[in-house]
Amino acid sequence: MTPLHDAALTAARDCLGIKDHETVLIVTDEHRYSIGRALFDVCRDLAADVIFMEMTPRRVNGQEPPAAISEAMKSVDVSICPTSTSLTHTDARRAACAAGARVGTMPGITEDIMLRTMRADYHRIARLTNKIAELLTAGTVAHVTSPAGTDVRLPISGINGIPSTGLVLEAGKYGNLPSGEAYLMPQEGQSEGVIVVDGSLAGVGLITDEPIRFVIEKGMAVSIEGGAQAKQFEETVNSVGPKARNLAELGVGTNDQAEINGTILEDEKVLGTVHLALGNNVSMGGTCNVGFHVDGIILNPTLKIDDQLILDNGKMLVQA
Repeated sequence: MTPLHDAALTAARDCLGIKDHETVLIVTDEHRYSIGRALFDVCRDLAADVIFMEMTPRRVNGQEPPAAISEAMKSVDVSICPTSTSLTHTDARRAACAAGARVGTMPGITEDIMLRTMRADYHRIARLTNKIAELLTAGTVAHVTSPAGTDVRLPISGINGIPSTGLVLEAGKYGNLPSGEAYLMPQEGQSEGVIVVDGSLAGVGLITDEPIRFVIEKGMAVSIEGGAQAKQFEETVNSVGPKARNLAELGVGTNDQAEINGTILEDEKVLGTVHLALGNNVSMGGTCNVGFHVDGIILNPTLKIDDQLILDNGKMLVQA
């Protein structure tokens, strides 16, 4: 068995808990074929039946898969989705979970990420992630600042924090693999301030020129400023439409094995970072249903939830 197959086995056996009576669907595209194939190979020894479906790569994160794949996802016990763009915040994933399936999404994963992050202690990550999610749920206002200039307040009263622990073991549950984040949507139309993305941005990659600055008014990104990467991103946002500007998510990374490398799947899980996303928030209980969900990573953030300091200049203050 290759190291990639070892990592795939950890994902399938430990994180998704695949049983010998279950049917598993692997959804992939040409850019992640080797990972999809490794998952298929190990699942053949774990499950009663395994299906492999390859689709044309999607254009943006959150774009729906073909109807045939959406239907298949509803008809199996477990779907594993190593794809070049994210299926996490799609109607297909939501419908699969509503039908009782477990879904592990792996948007943008590479072999290097797979080999490194699947060695993490996901039970310890789960303890920290659950604690952060509880603090988010109990909070009324989250305040994020950073040395690069982020200063944004997000009302979160009455919103449930969601733990993405890397352990997807119950019917109807879903999560990223690798994982390690606690997140929620802020109250719609309420957040105010400035977000400066200086780590990475989904669909753009590592921020290599100027940080990308978002001015947030009434929960919407009313301006997107910066260099060439900001211009590129704004063109994508404009091509999707006004709903793409919705401030959809506040997330906190909890995985100590993850590293910033330009792949959002891993970047948003890095311990000591905060990410804020634009676009679709339906998976978090919101009303903004658009085929777009893009996370931006903020480095060295300070995060306060009401009067409690969670992160101080990138240092996690909550103990697992």
